[in-house]
Amino acid sequence: MRRIKNIVLLIMFLFSVSISVFGQKVPENVLMGLKTGNAQELSKNFSDNIELVVLDNDNVYSKAHAQQIVADFFKDYPPQDFTLIHQGGKEEASYAIGNLHVENEKFRVYFLIKTNNGQSLVYQLRIERQTK
Repeated sequence: MRRIKNIVLLIMFLFSVSISVFGQKVPENVLMGLKTGNAQELSKNFSDNIELVVLDNDNVYSKAHAQQIVADFFKDYPPQDFTLIHQGGKEEASYAIGNLHVENEKFRVYFLIKTNNGQSLVYQLRIERQTK
């Protein structure tokens, strides 16, 4: 019985350590925005100024301007699916990497997410064409 108790305590400890190591989860509306091609939903968690790299656009943009660039991208490349493949980081900052599937192409998506006043905000978003 004591051994089971120790194993349970060890599992609880490892779980709590993994939460602090992985930091913030990607907000659900960000994932849904990518899956459905909804730039408005995706941008709800953009910081006021976001570093955005989408094909030929590479700059720091206001939230509204970044939303428009992403909307234009989704118009040209309507998503069929988005798969989150990796995430990590620390308590106040984390990153995530995923694959955005469109009709005949695949794009790699990178996020940098930081906590600001208790809210998870995307400070960097990169959407890059994946080479075959």
